[in-house]
Amino acid sequence: MTSPAPLPPLLAVHLEPLRELCRRFGVERLEVFGSAAKGTFDPATSDLDFIAQFRDPQEPGYCDRFCSFADAAEALMGRPVDLLTERMIRNPYFREDVDAVRQVVVQL
Repeated sequence: MTSPAPLPPLLAVHLEPLRELCRRFGVERLEVFGSAAKGTFDPATSDLDFIAQFRDPQEPGYCDRFCSFADAAEALMGRPVDLLTERMIRNPYFREDVDAVRQVVVQL
C-alpha cells in the first residue's frame, strides 16, 4: 500500500482554523478525499472534498450545523467544498474510490 499524499498547502496552512470550525460546529472527525488526497489538487481549479462525522447527529439543529459548517469551510478555503457524511456514500464503486484515498485532517 502506498503512503497518503501530503495535504495540499491550502489545507495545511488552514489546519488550525479548520480545527476551530470543527469544534464550533460539532465535527468530531474530518477527512479529505478526491484530488487533495490523491496528490492531484490544482490550486487554480480544484474544489475540496470532505467527509464529516458530526457529534450528536440526532440532536435538533444537525442540518443547520451541517450547512453552516460547509459554508464556513468554503469561506475559509476560498473555494467550493463538497461535504459528505458516511451515510451519504451509498454507491459501492464511489465508496471504494473514496476509501482508497481518504485521509484524516481533523480528529477531535
